[in-house]
Amino acid sequence: MDHFLAERAQVWDAFMTTLVLAGVSGALSLVLGTVLAGMRVSPYLPLRTVATAYTELVRNTPLTIVFFFYVFVTPSMGFSFSYKVAAVIALTCYTSAFVAEAVRSGINSVAAGQAEAARSLGMSFGQNLFIVVLPQAFRTAIPPLISVIIALVKNTSVAGAFSVLELFALSKRLTNTYSADVIAILVGIALCYLVICIPLGRLAASLERKAVFAR
Repeated sequence: MDHFLAERAQVWDAFMTTLVLAGVSGALSLVLGTVLAGMRVSPYLPLRTVATAYTELVRNTPLTIVFFFYVFVTPSMGFSFSYKVAAVIALTCYTSAFVAEAVRSGINSVAAGQAEAARSLGMSFGQNLFIVVLPQAFRTAIPPLISVIIALVKNTSVAGAFSVLELFALSKRLTNTYSADVIAILVGIALCYLVICIPLGRLAASLERKAVFAR
């Protein structure tokens, strides 16, 4: 009985670790990705160049390499993080590039006349972007953004290879301990991921319906 309770506690801890990694990284990615998207549509060439270079570089780099950089390379540069913090930074840096593309697509879908009208009222680029363009852009970007967040939930499994005990890492530990119950363990871990991803999918559908109605 004590053994069963201990295993259940491990599953709960791993589930919460996955949830925290996805939640914190997702929130930070939305902020950083929105800033990058704003830089990519900026009238200032240096900002566009930096944001474009970052987005293209990160989107075409395997997530494992991003993790490796923050876990093993940054300590040699004088920046030392715990494994969980390094995982959050790696996931944020990686996911923000995809968020930026989703938000930029939403910005491009906003009618040009909206921005022109704002400029005619004397708004600066920043005011135009955050007051007029982004609120409309996010309505269009909701479905791809939710897809990015769902992908982020799955990408947290990479943290398991870097000493973070999340759901995927726990599944490997349990299958090594209870080799006769591999299928049951994998199904149980998959269900844990579904508990997170299915509500996100339903949220996306609900928000999309509301956005269509608002338009």
